[in-house]
Amino acid sequence: PVPQDVKDQLAKHIELYKADPAAAHMWDPICIGVPGGPVRCLMVTFTGRKSGKTMQTVLQYYILDGKYAVVGTRGGSADHPNWYLNLVATPECEIQVGAESHKVVARTLNAEERAKHWDAITAEQPEYLIYEKRTSRVIPVVVFD
Repeated sequence: PVPQDVKDQLAKHIELYKADPAAAHMWDPICIGVPGGPVRCLMVTFTGRKSGKTMQTVLQYYILDGKYAVVGTRGGSADHPNWYLNLVATPECEIQVGAESHKVVARTLNAEERAKHWDAITAEQPEYLIYEKRTSRVIPVVVFD
């Protein structure tokens, strides 16, 4: 399970993104135990697979072949993050990058696509290599088409 203090920090980041997207775009995840300094973040608005409710999360993003992409690490836990399972169930979603919003469709990269980009992703966020060692699952990379 995700520690309560991490949940609280993530909830604060979502609220900041809603109130001041420019301020929330660059975020220092050291408050949730991820070193390395500020990272670029986007907010994803999606549909809950069980509740049908609109939900949001804020995630570090990457640009892969001109598209926004996020990574489902969940700190290297055994299970995929809930936001990822929700996007698999209903890939139509919206992303907000700073003040810009885009209606998009989430798609998990296949093994070949993931392998092509994994080194660049982990060069930007080396913590993912630690997470990868903690889990037997393949950590998904999601692009927004």
